[in-house]
Amino acid sequence: MNEQPTGHPLLEVRGLKKYFPLRSGLFSRVSAWIKAVDDVSFDVYPGETLGLVGESGCGKTTVGRSILRLIEPTAGEIRFAGMDVRRLDSTQLRWLRRQMQIIFQDPYSSLNPRMTVGAIIGEALYVHGLARGQELDRRVQELLAQVGLSPSYRSRYPHEFSGGQRQRIGIARALALQPRFLVCDEPVSALDVSIQAQILNLLQDLQQELGLSYLFISHDLNVVEHIADRVAVMYLGKLVEMAPVDELFRNPLHPYTQALMSANPVPDPTIRTRRIVLAGDVPSPVQPPAGCPFHPRCPQVMARCKTIAPPLVRSGHGKDEHVVWCHLYGTAESETASSPSLSSWSSTAGDSGAAFLQGR
Repeated sequence: MNEQPTGHPLLEVRGLKKYFPLRSGLFSRVSAWIKAVDDVSFDVYPGETLGLVGESGCGKTTVGRSILRLIEPTAGEIRFAGMDVRRLDSTQLRWLRRQMQIIFQDPYSSLNPRMTVGAIIGEALYVHGLARGQELDRRVQELLAQVGLSPSYRSRYPHEFSGGQRQRIGIARALALQPRFLVCDEPVSALDVSIQAQILNLLQDLQQELGLSYLFISHDLNVVEHIADRVAVMYLGKLVEMAPVDELFRNPLHPYTQALMSANPVPDPTIRTRRIVLAGDVPSPVQPPAGCPFHPRCPQVMARCKTIAPPLVRSGHGKDEHVVWCHLYGTAESETASSPSLSSWSSTAGDSGAAFLQGR
């Protein structure tokens, strides 16, 4: 984990939504909408790694691709370095591609098997008119060396490499345009544990060397704890909690976050943990539950959770802020407020709520 970054946010996301049409019938008319991402807001600061966690299908990857406009958002605001990303024309968006890149999850399917490594890495440099001929070859060799691969590999094809080596090639491709921000979409989930550590260390070294900012998407809490500065937790297309990494792992507040933490394996057989087993299945994003989306599975559900959207409750300021969307920590008056007071707490909040209040 890096030292906490300072300054204004590099990336600002407000009210991001992405709905996919569900078509049916003879004429494939839209019969419903899949709410993959529903009103997500967060910031990423220069030099920071924001971890985005949650179970499969919660919308993490959709968030990352919507930010880059690899898929077009349905609604919301995305600002990068002060620019409104959604309002950029084709010329401005071309410039943005040089500032924001992505590392894909699968190192096997993300590389074109018919192209050499040199062509894969150098393609973006050629398309953007940044290098040609010998200069292009020199830049490719530099990028390969930067990610720990031999420059002689540029004439080989992806099938000649292991999974870890392929992911290094993917990282080199992402770095080719000298971006400031990278979406890391589960970049180590397809790799062996020993290789995971090497790739994570490489990403951290590159961040220190190049001043990169990461949105690190993962379902592996141990990986996120190792690399992230702050962590945002998603459930069914919505954020439920966000906090600095040490604070979140020490004091998870939302019942869903607590359940995630209880399922995280601890590499010490002498430590006994209490597993929180959630009832039922994840609801359909086509018809998400009213009120709090987690209420059908929540072990601490209350009557108002079933009908009223949870309030946004804050503690701290800026990058040290701990945010939770939950009725356990709101008051009756704050149920319809966008930023409720922390002066009063529900008695059902328990020890974690008391600790949260003391940390104000």
